[in-house]
Amino acid sequence: MVSTRLGRRRFAGVLGWRPEPGSSLWYLQRDRIAMISLGVLILMVLLAIFAPWLTPYPDQGRGTPNVAEKLKPPSLAHPFGTDPLGRDVWARVLFGARTALIAGITIQVVSTIGGTVLGAIAGYFGGWLDEAIMRVTDIFLAFPPLLLAMTVASVLEPSLGNSILAITLVWWPWYARLARGQVISVRERDYVKAARGIGVNDATIIVRHILPNIMSPVLVQATLDLGAAILTVSALSFVGLGVPPPTADWGAMVNEGRIYIQNGRWWVATFPGLALFVTIMAFNLLGDGIQLATSPKARGVS
Repeated sequence: MVSTRLGRRRFAGVLGWRPEPGSSLWYLQRDRIAMISLGVLILMVLLAIFAPWLTPYPDQGRGTPNVAEKLKPPSLAHPFGTDPLGRDVWARVLFGARTALIAGITIQVVSTIGGTVLGAIAGYFGGWLDEAIMRVTDIFLAFPPLLLAMTVASVLEPSLGNSILAITLVWWPWYARLARGQVISVRERDYVKAARGIGVNDATIIVRHILPNIMSPVLVQATLDLGAAILTVSALSFVGLGVPPPTADWGAMVNEGRIYIQNGRWWVATFPGLALFVTIMAFNLLGDGIQLATSPKARGVS
Protein backbone atom coordinates (compact mmCIF):
# COMPACT_ATOMS: atom_id res chain seq x y z
CA MET A 1 0.00 0.00 0.00
CA VAL A 2 2.82 2.41 0.93
CA SER A 3 4.72 1.64 -2.28
CA THR A 4 1.58 2.29 -4.34
CA ARG A 5 1.11 5.72 -2.77
CA LEU A 6 4.79 6.58 -3.28
CA GLY A 7 4.50 5.49 -6.90
CA ARG A 8 1.52 7.82 -7.42
CA ARG A 9 3.36 10.73 -5.84
CA ARG A 10 6.47 10.17 -7.95
CA PHE A 11 4.34 9.90 -11.10
CA ALA A 12 2.57 13.16 -10.24
CA GLY A 13 5.91 14.79 -9.52
CA VAL A 14 7.31 13.72 -12.88
CA LEU A 15 4.32 15.28 -14.62
CA GLY A 16 4.80 18.44 -12.56
CA TRP A 17 1.13 18.50 -11.60
CA ARG A 18 -0.89 17.09 -8.74
CA PRO A 19 -4.62 17.48 -8.02
CA GLU A 20 -5.40 19.52 -4.95
CA PRO A 21 -6.37 17.20 -2.07
CA GLY A 22 -10.12 17.27 -1.53
CA SER A 23 -10.88 18.46 -5.07
CA SER A 24 -13.20 16.56 -7.42
CA LEU A 25 -10.28 15.47 -9.59
CA TRP A 26 -8.42 14.23 -6.52
CA TYR A 27 -11.38 12.06 -5.57
CA LEU A 28 -11.77 10.86 -9.15
CA GLN A 29 -8.17 9.66 -9.47
CA ARG A 30 -8.59 7.66 -6.24
CA ASP A 31 -11.50 5.75 -7.77
CA ARG A 32 -9.81 2.69 -9.27
CA ILE A 33 -12.87 1.52 -11.20
CA ALA A 34 -13.27 4.96 -12.81
CA MET A 35 -9.58 5.09 -13.70
CA ILE A 36 -9.68 1.61 -15.23
CA SER A 37 -12.77 2.63 -17.20
CA LEU A 38 -10.99 5.77 -18.42
CA GLY A 39 -8.04 3.63 -19.51
CA VAL A 40 -10.37 1.30 -21.42
CA LEU A 41 -11.99 4.25 -23.20
CA ILE A 42 -8.63 5.76 -24.09
CA LEU A 43 -7.63 2.37 -25.53
CA MET A 44 -10.86 2.25 -27.55
CA VAL A 45 -10.19 5.71 -28.96
CA LEU A 46 -6.64 4.73 -29.92
CA LEU A 47 -7.88 1.52 -31.56
CA ALA A 48 -10.41 3.53 -33.57
CA ILE A 49 -7.86 6.14 -34.65
CA PHE A 50 -5.18 3.65 -35.68
CA ALA A 51 -7.56 0.99 -37.02
CA PRO A 52 -6.04 0.85 -40.56
CA TRP A 53 -2.59 0.15 -39.09
CA LEU A 54 -3.69 -2.43 -36.52
CA THR A 55 -4.97 -5.01 -38.99
CA PRO A 56 -3.52 -6.53 -42.16
CA TYR A 57 -6.98 -6.30 -43.72
CA PRO A 58 -7.97 -2.60 -43.65
CA ASP A 59 -9.95 -2.94 -46.88
CA GLN A 60 -12.07 -5.67 -45.31
CA GLY A 61 -12.62 -3.40 -42.32
CA ARG A 62 -14.07 -0.85 -44.73
CA GLY A 63 -16.33 -3.50 -46.29
CA THR A 64 -14.44 -5.24 -49.11
CA PRO A 65 -15.59 -8.91 -49.22
CA ASN A 66 -13.36 -11.98 -49.47
CA VAL A 67 -15.83 -14.81 -50.06
CA ALA A 68 -13.13 -17.48 -50.32
CA GLU A 69 -12.46 -17.08 -46.57
CA LYS A 70 -16.03 -16.82 -45.31
CA LEU A 71 -16.95 -18.00 -41.80
CA LYS A 72 -13.44 -19.08 -40.84
CA PRO A 73 -13.04 -19.70 -37.07
CA PRO A 74 -10.58 -17.66 -34.99
CA SER A 75 -6.97 -18.39 -35.97
CA LEU A 76 -3.56 -16.73 -36.15
CA ALA A 77 -4.47 -15.23 -39.53
CA HIS A 78 -7.88 -14.06 -38.29
CA PRO A 79 -7.87 -13.69 -34.46
CA PHE A 80 -11.63 -13.01 -34.36
CA GLY A 81 -12.51 -15.22 -37.34
CA THR A 82 -14.28 -14.05 -40.49
CA ASP A 83 -17.88 -13.10 -41.26
CA PRO A 84 -20.29 -14.48 -43.93
CA LEU A 85 -18.56 -12.36 -46.60
CA GLY A 86 -15.09 -13.49 -45.58
CA ARG A 87 -14.15 -10.19 -43.95
CA ASP A 88 -11.85 -10.23 -40.94
CA VAL A 89 -14.00 -9.68 -37.83
CA TRP A 90 -11.11 -8.03 -35.92
CA ALA A 91 -10.80 -5.43 -38.70
CA ARG A 92 -14.56 -4.90 -38.70
CA VAL A 93 -14.61 -4.44 -34.92
CA LEU A 94 -11.83 -1.83 -35.15
CA PHE A 95 -13.63 0.14 -37.86
CA GLY A 96 -16.91 -0.31 -36.00
CA ALA A 97 -15.31 1.47 -33.04
CA ARG A 98 -14.90 4.52 -35.27
CA THR A 99 -18.60 4.48 -36.14
CA ALA A 100 -19.70 4.03 -32.52
CA LEU A 101 -17.45 6.71 -31.02
CA ILE A 102 -18.06 9.29 -33.75
CA ALA A 103 -21.82 8.83 -33.51
CA GLY A 104 -21.98 8.74 -29.71
CA ILE A 105 -19.74 11.75 -29.14
CA THR A 106 -21.46 13.81 -31.85
CA ILE A 107 -24.91 13.04 -30.42
CA GLN A 108 -23.83 13.98 -26.91
CA VAL A 109 -22.07 17.21 -27.89
CA VAL A 110 -24.92 18.52 -30.04
CA SER A 111 -27.66 17.39 -27.64
CA THR A 112 -25.86 18.74 -24.56
CA ILE A 113 -25.16 22.14 -26.10
CA GLY A 114 -28.60 22.54 -27.68
CA GLY A 115 -30.57 21.27 -24.71
CA THR A 116 -28.53 23.26 -22.18
CA VAL A 117 -28.93 26.51 -24.10
CA LEU A 118 -32.69 26.04 -24.48
CA GLY A 119 -33.05 25.05 -20.83
CA ALA A 120 -31.00 28.05 -19.71
CA ILE A 121 -33.15 30.43 -21.76
CA ALA A 122 -36.35 28.89 -20.40
CA GLY A 123 -35.18 28.97 -16.79
CA TYR A 124 -33.74 32.48 -16.92
CA PHE A 125 -36.53 34.35 -18.69
CA GLY A 126 -39.51 32.29 -17.47
CA GLY A 127 -43.01 33.33 -18.52
CA TRP A 128 -44.43 32.38 -21.89
CA LEU A 129 -40.99 31.49 -23.29
CA ASP A 130 -40.44 28.99 -20.51
CA GLU A 131 -43.90 27.51 -21.07
CA ALA A 132 -43.36 27.16 -24.82
CA ILE A 133 -39.96 25.48 -24.54
CA MET A 134 -41.02 23.17 -21.72
CA ARG A 135 -44.22 22.06 -23.42
CA VAL A 136 -42.25 21.08 -26.54
CA THR A 137 -39.78 19.30 -24.26
CA ASP A 138 -42.62 17.42 -22.56
CA ILE A 139 -43.92 16.23 -25.92
CA PHE A 140 -40.56 14.64 -26.72
CA LEU A 141 -40.21 13.20 -23.20
CA ALA A 142 -43.64 11.56 -23.47
CA PHE A 143 -42.23 8.94 -25.89
CA PRO A 144 -39.53 6.31 -25.24
CA PRO A 145 -36.36 7.72 -26.87
CA LEU A 146 -35.51 4.56 -28.80
CA LEU A 147 -39.03 4.23 -30.21
CA LEU A 148 -39.09 7.89 -31.25
CA ALA A 149 -35.61 7.62 -32.78
CA MET A 150 -36.73 4.58 -34.77
CA THR A 151 -39.76 6.50 -36.00
CA VAL A 152 -37.65 9.42 -37.17
CA ALA A 153 -34.99 7.15 -38.70
CA SER A 154 -37.62 5.18 -40.63
CA VAL A 155 -38.59 8.37 -42.47
CA LEU A 156 -34.98 9.19 -43.38
CA GLU A 157 -32.60 7.35 -45.67
CA PRO A 158 -30.35 4.96 -43.69
CA SER A 159 -26.95 6.57 -43.11
CA LEU A 160 -24.63 7.47 -40.26
CA GLY A 161 -25.54 11.15 -40.50
CA ASN A 162 -29.27 10.46 -40.44
CA SER A 163 -28.86 8.08 -37.49
CA ILE A 164 -27.07 10.83 -35.57
CA LEU A 165 -29.78 13.32 -36.55
CA ALA A 166 -32.63 11.00 -35.51
CA ILE A 167 -31.13 10.31 -32.08
CA THR A 168 -30.10 13.92 -31.48
CA LEU A 169 -33.69 15.06 -32.10
CA VAL A 170 -34.88 12.87 -29.20
CA TRP A 171 -31.84 13.31 -26.93
CA TRP A 172 -31.75 17.07 -26.21
CA PRO A 173 -34.93 17.37 -24.03
CA TRP A 174 -33.27 15.63 -21.05
CA TYR A 175 -30.60 18.33 -20.94
CA ALA A 176 -33.10 21.13 -21.43
CA ARG A 177 -35.06 19.91 -18.40
CA LEU A 178 -31.90 19.48 -16.30
CA ALA A 179 -30.43 22.87 -17.27
CA ARG A 180 -33.72 24.68 -16.61
CA GLY A 181 -33.89 23.33 -13.08
CA GLN A 182 -30.30 24.35 -12.39
CA VAL A 183 -30.82 27.86 -13.80
CA ILE A 184 -33.92 28.44 -11.69
CA SER A 185 -31.86 27.60 -8.60
CA VAL A 186 -29.10 30.14 -9.40
CA ARG A 187 -30.79 33.00 -11.26
CA GLU A 188 -31.74 34.82 -8.04
CA ARG A 189 -28.35 34.51 -6.36
CA ASP A 190 -26.44 37.62 -5.36
CA TYR A 191 -23.81 37.54 -8.12
CA VAL A 192 -26.53 37.34 -10.79
CA LYS A 193 -28.49 40.20 -9.19
CA ALA A 194 -25.32 42.26 -8.96
CA ALA A 195 -24.53 41.72 -12.65
CA ARG A 196 -28.08 42.64 -13.58
CA GLY A 197 -27.94 45.70 -11.33
CA ILE A 198 -24.86 47.18 -13.04
CA GLY A 199 -26.47 46.85 -16.45
CA VAL A 200 -24.97 43.64 -17.81
CA ASN A 201 -27.21 42.34 -20.62
CA ASP A 202 -29.08 39.06 -20.28
CA ALA A 203 -27.03 37.17 -22.88
CA THR A 204 -23.78 37.97 -21.06
CA ILE A 205 -25.26 37.00 -17.69
CA ILE A 206 -26.36 33.63 -19.07
CA VAL A 207 -23.06 32.88 -20.81
CA ARG A 208 -20.59 34.21 -18.23
CA HIS A 209 -22.37 33.88 -14.90
CA ILE A 210 -25.03 31.17 -15.14
CA LEU A 211 -23.84 28.49 -17.58
CA PRO A 212 -20.42 27.98 -15.92
CA ASN A 213 -22.16 27.38 -12.58
CA ILE A 214 -24.65 24.79 -13.86
CA MET A 215 -22.38 22.72 -16.12
CA SER A 216 -21.15 20.23 -13.53
CA PRO A 217 -24.38 18.15 -13.30
CA VAL A 218 -24.94 18.57 -17.04
CA LEU A 219 -21.50 17.20 -17.91
CA VAL A 220 -21.91 14.32 -15.46
CA GLN A 221 -25.21 13.39 -17.09
CA ALA A 222 -23.65 13.68 -20.55
CA THR A 223 -20.88 11.26 -19.55
CA LEU A 224 -23.43 8.80 -18.18
CA ASP A 225 -25.50 9.05 -21.39
CA LEU A 226 -22.61 8.48 -23.81
CA GLY A 227 -22.93 4.73 -23.47
CA ALA A 228 -26.69 4.93 -23.98
CA ALA A 229 -26.18 7.01 -27.14
CA ILE A 230 -23.79 4.42 -28.57
CA LEU A 231 -26.24 1.65 -27.67
CA THR A 232 -29.08 3.51 -29.40
CA VAL A 233 -27.01 3.94 -32.56
CA SER A 234 -26.25 0.22 -32.54
CA ALA A 235 -29.92 -0.58 -31.91
CA LEU A 236 -30.96 1.38 -34.99
CA SER A 237 -28.39 -0.51 -37.07
CA PHE A 238 -29.51 -3.80 -35.54
CA VAL A 239 -33.06 -3.31 -36.87
CA GLY A 240 -31.84 -2.01 -40.24
CA LEU A 241 -32.58 1.70 -39.69
CA GLY A 242 -29.04 2.87 -38.93
CA VAL A 243 -25.70 2.70 -40.66
CA PRO A 244 -26.05 0.81 -43.99
CA PRO A 245 -23.54 -1.79 -45.20
CA PRO A 246 -20.70 -2.03 -45.98
CA THR A 247 -19.85 0.49 -43.21
CA ALA A 248 -18.80 -1.38 -40.07
CA ASP A 249 -21.22 -1.00 -37.16
CA TRP A 250 -21.34 -3.16 -34.05
CA GLY A 251 -25.14 -3.34 -34.00
CA ALA A 252 -25.35 -4.44 -37.63
CA MET A 253 -22.56 -6.98 -37.04
CA VAL A 254 -24.42 -8.52 -34.11
CA ASN A 255 -27.60 -8.73 -36.21
CA GLU A 256 -25.69 -10.31 -39.07
CA GLY A 257 -24.03 -12.89 -36.83
CA ARG A 258 -26.95 -13.90 -34.63
CA ILE A 259 -28.34 -16.35 -37.19
CA TYR A 260 -25.03 -18.23 -37.24
CA ILE A 261 -24.81 -18.81 -33.48
CA GLN A 262 -27.02 -21.91 -33.67
CA ASN A 263 -24.69 -23.33 -36.34
CA GLY A 264 -21.65 -22.97 -34.08
CA ARG A 265 -20.29 -19.81 -35.78
CA TRP A 266 -20.41 -17.89 -32.49
CA TRP A 267 -17.55 -15.51 -33.25
CA VAL A 268 -19.45 -13.48 -35.88
CA ALA A 269 -21.77 -11.90 -33.29
CA THR A 270 -19.79 -12.43 -30.08
CA PHE A 271 -16.81 -10.14 -30.66
CA PRO A 272 -18.72 -7.03 -31.81
CA GLY A 273 -21.17 -7.67 -28.97
CA LEU A 274 -18.30 -7.79 -26.47
CA ALA A 275 -16.84 -4.58 -27.87
CA LEU A 276 -20.22 -2.87 -27.48
CA PHE A 277 -20.62 -4.22 -23.94
CA VAL A 278 -17.15 -3.15 -22.78
CA THR A 279 -17.48 0.36 -24.25
CA ILE A 280 -20.90 1.00 -22.73
CA MET A 281 -19.85 -0.41 -19.36
CA ALA A 282 -16.71 1.76 -19.34
CA PHE A 283 -18.72 4.93 -20.04
CA ASN A 284 -21.25 4.05 -17.34
CA LEU A 285 -18.61 3.30 -14.70
CA LEU A 286 -16.65 6.45 -15.57
CA GLY A 287 -19.85 8.48 -15.34
CA ASP A 288 -20.58 6.98 -11.92
CA GLY A 289 -17.07 7.88 -10.79
CA ILE A 290 -17.42 11.47 -12.00
CA GLN A 291 -20.80 11.75 -10.29
CA LEU A 292 -19.34 10.59 -6.98
CA ALA A 293 -16.28 12.80 -7.32
CA THR A 294 -18.30 15.95 -8.04
CA SER A 295 -20.98 15.40 -5.40
CA PRO A 296 -20.00 16.12 -1.77
CA LYS A 297 -23.24 14.49 -0.65
CA ALA A 298 -22.44 11.30 -2.55
CA ARG A 299 -18.92 11.26 -1.09
CA GLY A 300 -20.32 11.63 2.41
CA VAL A 301 -18.53 14.97 2.83
CA SER A 302 -20.44 17.60 4.81
